[in-house]
Amino acid sequence: MLTVTEAQDRASDLVQSAKQAGADAADVIYSGGLSTEVQVRLGELEDVQRSEGEDIGLRFFVGQRSASVSSSDLSADAMAVLVERAAAMAREAPEDAYAGLAPEDRLFRGTLPDLDIHDDYEAEPETLRAQALEAEDAARAVDGVTNSEGGGTSTGRSIMALATSHGFCGGYRASSFGCSASVIAGEGSGMQRDYAYRTARHFADLDSPASIGQRAGERTVARLNPAKLESGAMPVVFDPRVSGGLLGHLIGAITGSAITRGTSFLRDSLEDQIFADGIMVRDDPLRRRGLRSRPFDGEGLPVAERAIIDNGVLTGWLMDSASARQLGLEPTGHAKRGIGGPPSAGTTNLHLDAGTISRDDLIADIRQGVLVTELIGMGVNPVTGDYSRGASGYLIENGAIGAPVAEITIAGNLKDMFRELVPADDLEFIRGVNAPTVRIEGMTVAGA
Repeated sequence: MLTVTEAQDRASDLVQSAKQAGADAADVIYSGGLSTEVQVRLGELEDVQRSEGEDIGLRFFVGQRSASVSSSDLSADAMAVLVERAAAMAREAPEDAYAGLAPEDRLFRGTLPDLDIHDDYEAEPETLRAQALEAEDAARAVDGVTNSEGGGTSTGRSIMALATSHGFCGGYRASSFGCSASVIAGEGSGMQRDYAYRTARHFADLDSPASIGQRAGERTVARLNPAKLESGAMPVVFDPRVSGGLLGHLIGAITGSAITRGTSFLRDSLEDQIFADGIMVRDDPLRRRGLRSRPFDGEGLPVAERAIIDNGVLTGWLMDSASARQLGLEPTGHAKRGIGGPPSAGTTNLHLDAGTISRDDLIADIRQGVLVTELIGMGVNPVTGDYSRGASGYLIENGAIGAPVAEITIAGNLKDMFRELVPADDLEFIRGVNAPTVRIEGMTVAGA
C-alpha cells in the first residue's frame, strides 16, 4: 500500500496522463487499505483473515461527456490502458449538462486539519485473538447463555488521495479497531440471540473486551420468553442502538439527487419546521477521532460542521456539484464517492443533539408502550415517508421497562414521527451516526 504522499503523486500523475490523452477535465481517486480480522468460537480460534488492496479510479471529461474507469492494477501498463479506455468511453457517453468538477474557486486551499484519525499502534494477531477470546468468554459467562456465535476483533488502516485537473491534490490516512461478541440464550424454539460491538479510530478508545462481551450476554438473556403484545396506537421509544436510523431516513430525503428526481417526501419542506422547536441535527466532519471524519469532501471542497436541522427547521439540501448545478445552488461540501463512479451527497459524523431529560423521565408517564432495540426489514417509502418496520424490544408498562417482545411491527409516517420526536439526554458518540433514546407518540404497533 502506498504512503499518503505516494498516493497523491500517483493520482496527480494519472490526471496529467488523462489531460495528455485529450481530457478537458479529470479527477483521480486512490483508495488503499489493509485489515486483519480474528474470529473465535467456543473458546477456539475459528478464523484469521488478512487482506490488503488498493484501487484507483479515473473520471475523464470530454466537454459535457464523461466516463469513470477503475483498476486494482497500478502498474504503468495498466494505467496507460485505463486512460485509453476512459477516453474512448467518454467520447461515446451521452452529454450531461450538469456534469463536471467542483467549482475551482471553492476548492480547499491550505494545510489540512489534523483530525487525529490515525493510530500508529500495531495490534498483533495474538493480541487480537486474546481480546476476541476475552469478549466471548465474558459473554458466555452470563447466566442463561447457552451457545455462541463467536467473538471477533479487527484492525485496519486506509489511505485516501484525490487529485483534480483544476488544482486540488490532497490525501489522508486513517485507522480503525473493533471488538464484538454475539451469543445465544435459551433452548429449542425459545432461543434468542443478541450482540454488542465497539469500533474506534484509536486502540485506546475501545471499551474493554470483557465489558463488550458482558453486554452481549446480558442483552441476549434479557430477550428470553417474549410476551404477547396487543395491537394499537401507543408511544414507541427507540433505543440508541436504533434511533440513529431515523436520521438516515432524514438524510436520504434531503440529498440533492433525491430533490432533483422529485423522489423525496421532504421535497417541498425546505426551511420548514419539520421537528419540534429545539431539535438540532448536526453533521461534523471535523470531529477529532470521529469514525467518519475527513479533512475534505469527495470533490476536494472544504468541510465544516453544519446544523442540518436548526431548532426543528430544515436548513437546506446536501449537495455535490452536479446536483447543485441542477438546482441552481452551490455545493455544500458533502460529496462522497467510491472508486468507480461520480460523487453523490452524504454525511459524515451525524448526530441528534441530546435532550434535557433522562431516559427514565422520558418513559415515566407511558402507561403502555414499546422500547425498540432492534429493527428488521426496510419498509420505508422515500417518496411518501410511510414507515413500517419489523421490530423487537421490550414492553413499557406504567413507566417501567418490562418483558421482552419480538416479531412486532411498528408503523407511521416519517413526517409525523419527526414532529413528535423527543430526545433523552443519553447521547454518546460511539458510532458514525449517533442519537440518544428518542420517544415518538402515536405510532401503530402490531403484535405477533
